[in-house]
Amino acid sequence: MTFLKSNLETPGPIHHRVNYLRISVTDRCNLACRYCVPKDHLPTLSHKDIARYEEILRVVRLSRDLGVTKVRITGGEPLVRKGVLDFISEVSRMPGIEDVSITTNGVLLRKNAHLLKGCGIKRLNISLDTLKPERFRFITGKNLFKEVWGGIMAAHDQGLTPIKLNAVIMRGVNDDEIEDLVALTRDYPFHVRFIEYMPMGNSKVDMEQEVLIPEIRERIETAFGPLAPVTRGVHDGPAKRFKIENAPGEVGFISPLSSHFCHECNRLRLTSTGNLRPCLLNPYEREILPSIRQGASDHELKEIIMETVRRKPVSHTLITDECSRTTSQMFTIGG
Repeated sequence: MTFLKSNLETPGPIHHRVNYLRISVTDRCNLACRYCVPKDHLPTLSHKDIARYEEILRVVRLSRDLGVTKVRITGGEPLVRKGVLDFISEVSRMPGIEDVSITTNGVLLRKNAHLLKGCGIKRLNISLDTLKPERFRFITGKNLFKEVWGGIMAAHDQGLTPIKLNAVIMRGVNDDEIEDLVALTRDYPFHVRFIEYMPMGNSKVDMEQEVLIPEIRERIETAFGPLAPVTRGVHDGPAKRFKIENAPGEVGFISPLSSHFCHECNRLRLTSTGNLRPCLLNPYEREILPSIRQGASDHELKEIIMETVRRKPVSHTLITDECSRTTSQMFTIGG
């Protein structure tokens, strides 16, 4: 079942098949990546402004009733929130939820990899923009590359698969490492995915530093030869998947700017403040937390979810003259 087939009697068209809920459980993070945090200061939310786990679980259950089968836990850094492992276990055990994964920066992964596996996590996404410790410190603000790489290896040793390593390439920062990152796919069954920088909030990255996917792909094919396409899986997101010859791993491209995939988007987001957001690159959000705390019925909450899905735009306008940088900060939305 999908939102397109919902039996709720709500007017207005729904243009997208939405079966994927991404949940930001916290705005807090133990890194300060240049493309994520603001230039001036890093605001933090008070405890009362963050959705409680029981409130999030109710949204998951109602979304499941409407057709959601896939859930991803994000942050900020989700592993910094107390009790997150128990929360993940509850989501994983929920009937009808077929796929649960987590996005992490890897800092706390070494001691949590086996626990995540026990919670029902089979695969995970890890942000990794560089293989050079000093550069890692420049990009993230912290000297923690050794901890992150150790976490990646711990997840690999636990048999979590696929492990997706997400890299944002920035000109003059890490654009000389494209080939080194791809080479990981020859040694490990990792999925190295290149994601175009998305202009959100007041980050420390200038648009002139952006490197788009066509340029990245050309660099890869010059170094490794033609990329062979990989058949999409049932739970795949917008990444276009490829392999280099004889590699156990994969190369992926996520290109929100150079090649819009809005028509394929199947995602709904729940922010750390309990707002529903139908599009990462559009500022529209719909509050659901106040309704939950004021005693709204399941039917009323499902109406809010459906109305949010109806507001999902057909496309974003980030590269047109009419649109300026999205003002929301990435760490509050969940990527």
